[in-house]
Order: sequence, then C-alpha cells, then structure tokens
Amino acid sequence: MRILVVNPNTTASMTEKAGAAARAVAAPGTEIVAANPAMGPASIEGYYDEALAVPGLLEVIAARQRAAPGIDGVVIACFDDVGLDAARCLSAIPVVGICEAAMKTATLLGGRFSVVTTMPRSVPALEHLAERYGVAGRCRVRAAGVPVLALEDPASGAVERVRETIRQAIAEDGAESVVLGCAGMADLARALTAEMGVPVVDGVTAAVKLVEGLAVLGLRTGKTGGYAFPLPKPYAGEMARFAPAPQP
Repeated sequence: MRILVVNPNTTASMTEKAGAAARAVAAPGTEIVAANPAMGPASIEGYYDEALAVPGLLEVIAARQRAAPGIDGVVIACFDDVGLDAARCLSAIPVVGICEAAMKTATLLGGRFSVVTTMPRSVPALEHLAERYGVAGRCRVRAAGVPVLALEDPASGAVERVRETIRQAIAEDGAESVVLGCAGMADLARALTAEMGVPVVDGVTAAVKLVEGLAVLGLRTGKTGGYAFPLPKPYAGEMARFAPAPQP
C-alpha cells in the first residue's frame, strides 16, 4: 500500500516532519510518500492562504495518481483540511484531512476535547470545521499565538507556548483529550501525551491509520453525488492546465 501525505504549503521541512510522523505509525508494507507543491504559500494561516494553496495541492495529487506505481490513499496534512472536498472529487481513492481524522479520533477518547492551534486567525476556520464534523458541542479551539513557521525553529519558544496552552485547556476547558491543530506539531504528540496525562492527538498519524483502514476494507470515495468526478470543460488563463479530462 502507498499513501501520499501532502503538505499543502511549500515548506519542505514541514513536509519531512509530517512524513516522518506518518512512517512511525504506518503498518508493515505501507509506503509513505510525502510531498508538497512547488507553488503556493510557505505556511497556511487563514482563509486567503488556504484558497491559494488548493491548486498546488490538487496538482500534486493528480501527478502522484498518474505516476507508476500509483497511490492507494491520500492524507491532506494541513489542519484546515485544505482542498479536501476538491481532492475527493479528483480521486476515487480515500482522501482524509487531518482535522477530521483528529477530531473524530478525540471523540473516541473522552467527552470534551480542546484543539490547540497556532494563530488566533485560525480559530474561526477550525470552529467551522468542528461544526461541519458534528463535534462543536464537545470541543473548544484555542490559539497558542505562534506563527506556523515558528514551529520549525527550536529557538523560537513556540513549543513551550503550545505546551502552556495545552495546560490551560486541561485546567479551564475540562479537556479529556487535546488535539494538536497544526501539522507542524506532528512530532510532539507522544511526548505531550506522557507529560500532560491526557491523550494528545496528532492528525497526521490519525489520518494515516484511517486511510490504511479504508484501503484494507476496499472502500473508495463515492462518485454518485457531490464527490463525482469534475465535468470536462475548458479552463481559461493560468488555470488551463487544471481543466478536467474525461474519465475513462
């Protein structure tokens, strides 16, 4: 089995971190292919970055599906679940976003949970996703006040601010588990679980296990409704290369 872990931003160190986290939990025989686009924002912090990251994300997924050997599933390694619906239209193989995977996993570990993300501007987007995934009544989203790229700098103090925000979530929210709200935190989950005394969920690893399970069960993305393949039509200008082709 081959799983594509796509970081939708262009920061290679974050891609490598997500790939390493995925490989640490992948089953024997599962190959993890980690990739990021060549175009788009260096980090995704808010709706504008998210929108401009989608074309590059889709381009990576399409290219990896055409390559030989192909892929059996996709993990979108951004906690905004960037381009998730569009990627499911593009693919029949399972596509899982790390926010949905982490939130659904947290519901299996206790009653209430908190999401600890990076910047305050990300909070509304994640609250909307919690509503979409049916868990809004069970979670609170908190921001540690750290830029995403600060997580790549050990001297920034970002990890300590994440740690302190988790302590606040446990003390003030009654969180029975904590979800790390950024793929750039993927390497922290195990140590924080041991330190904090509650389960700390990383979405990259949760999504890898979900994709493996769906692939083993032989389940694919439904194509009779909203996730049907895009209709062939011309696209103009710089978007011409994204024009959908007829499906075989």
